[in-house]
Amino acid sequence: MLLQLPRQRQLDLSRPKVMGILNITPDSFSDGGRFIGKDAAISQARAMLAAGAAILDIGGESTRPGAEEVSVQQELDRVLPVIEAIRSELDCIISIDTCKTAVMKAAVAAGADIINDIKALLDTGAVDFAASAQVPVCLMHMQGQPRTMQQSPVYQNVVKEVSDFLQHRAAVCVAAGISRSQIILDPGFGFGKSLQHNYQLLSQLSELLSLNYPVLAGMSRKSMIGQLVNVPTEERLAGSLACATIAVMKGARIIRVHDVKETVQAVAVATATLFGVEHV
Repeated sequence: MLLQLPRQRQLDLSRPKVMGILNITPDSFSDGGRFIGKDAAISQARAMLAAGAAILDIGGESTRPGAEEVSVQQELDRVLPVIEAIRSELDCIISIDTCKTAVMKAAVAAGADIINDIKALLDTGAVDFAASAQVPVCLMHMQGQPRTMQQSPVYQNVVKEVSDFLQHRAAVCVAAGISRSQIILDPGFGFGKSLQHNYQLLSQLSELLSLNYPVLAGMSRKSMIGQLVNVPTEERLAGSLACATIAVMKGARIIRVHDVKETVQAVAVATATLFGVEHV
């Protein structure tokens, strides 16, 4: 399960990897404003890599429930200096977290290796660009839009509907020329899902594996933890680690988190349990 990256590199997803979240935003739900300056962002990037992150996921637009959209230029102004600085200073895999084709193009040109899109490349030109750039893509499911997605989401069968959507978007990508081996799927925990929907998806996460693509799971510090155990964002580490561990045991290959050091340990234990200690 090798992901082909730019600059003749590969990412081995035969075993789970940790993706560190680097939000260059003033309003992200958990760490908004902490890493807006380039120096602060690079310092955090170094810390996450030292803690064991295999991928840095850089985003310049908050997608929390109720979030307002930002312009293309605002997003570019936030992420490009950070991507360029990290690429020049650190040998690592960079993911650009965006749903805008223009940002994808500029970010890949600046050194991003992976496109991580909450809208599954629905923006005009996004699929064609990803195909031409030959970079891996992560396709996420979301019901509705960030501003309104948590206002009474409804499904007849959440696991089937999420799976069907992701299968369709993957097929669109393959038809456009994106290799199957370059596609990752993300069920979109917290993106247009109720508390029950989120835990149904987690419980049946292995169902997505039947689509034969690696699965990314992102539940770090989310409200599916806070609502369940009634704790604020800053007290959700234990719940986040439980979610990460369960996701790995269910077959997820990328775990997207804020707390890299602790998650790397949890993923190591789950990996040893699944594959043996020699594979950690």
